[in-house]
Amino acid sequence: MLATAEPNLGPDEKAALLDVIDSGWITMGARVEAFEQEFARLHDAEDAIAVSSCTGGLHMVMQAFGLGPGDEVLLPALTFVATANCVLYVGARPVFVDIVSAEQPLMSIDNAAAKCTDRTRALILVHYAGYLADRARWREFAATRGLILIEDAAHCAGLAEAGTFGDAAVFSFYGNKNMTTAEGGMIVASDPVVRQRLRHLRGHGLTSGTFERHSKPMPGYDVIMLGFNYRMDELRAAIGITQLKRLADWNRRRAALTEIYRALLAERAPEIVVPFAQGGRSSHHIMPVLLPRDVPRPPVIERLRAAGIQTTIHYPPVHWFSFYRDQFPSLRLEVTEDFAERELTLPLHPKLEDLQIDAIVQALANSLAN
Repeated sequence: MLATAEPNLGPDEKAALLDVIDSGWITMGARVEAFEQEFARLHDAEDAIAVSSCTGGLHMVMQAFGLGPGDEVLLPALTFVATANCVLYVGARPVFVDIVSAEQPLMSIDNAAAKCTDRTRALILVHYAGYLADRARWREFAATRGLILIEDAAHCAGLAEAGTFGDAAVFSFYGNKNMTTAEGGMIVASDPVVRQRLRHLRGHGLTSGTFERHSKPMPGYDVIMLGFNYRMDELRAAIGITQLKRLADWNRRRAALTEIYRALLAERAPEIVVPFAQGGRSSHHIMPVLLPRDVPRPPVIERLRAAGIQTTIHYPPVHWFSFYRDQFPSLRLEVTEDFAERELTLPLHPKLEDLQIDAIVQALANSLAN
């Protein structure tokens, strides 16, 4: 089965884990700090904060900026549900915004403007599939309205421009991402005061970490805020440091495979819509395509699976899920819903060979012909 995503793990990661075990220190320590520094350098940031998940990072960012009851946060419904959940975690209200188009499935700035109220305090940009939103336009949009600008950069590890849009950005290292630590995430934030607050929030609101107390002659700490347990351990950080060394090569391979997909789909299945045809800066995290409106998706998925090809869907819109449908029963997002009904995610990861992309496209073309 050709998987839609597959982690790259091997001898280097095994050796890194053994080094941690042999060191005798497995909780948050020197390797976490080194991972943060390396990631910050890669993304032209002053600093970074490693966390247990991208979800935890988004939650902490909401908390760090003081978002809460009575506040509204603009975000696309075309995202993983965690993006919206984190808004609810702090008691704020998610306001779902439509996407631009099938060809440009990123949050619409015009629809966002129409949904702004005097209670709107923040917006979350989701760089869907690893493609960056329009930085200049969204920075101006947020600045003129006094909004906190947060990037959900879960798809963008290794893309230097991600994290430079506004106040904070959060990346994911889940098992299907461009690099992985199994679970884990990273926050970059422009304000050093916010970064310090995030570090306290990450570890129960304590003024010092376990490694720091271990290294000092006198133990002790204070609790200065209500915090969480969103720390990253040394084992995951060690894997992350190793993965970072190859991330640029992996992302270049993803870009090359994407171009092969585009050329073959245009030749053999021109009725398929391939988003982001105009290109743009991207980490090429996933390969989304849109089936023709008159083609039912389940038979296509079944035929591809019978041919040994896994596919998936990115994403069912958040407001379609039962929990959110109960809260937003009358919400309609016409462009998002049309996109979600037709979207199919094809395999994309650096382990794929050129000929396998050829076979995937041919199987899809055959399925459409049937």
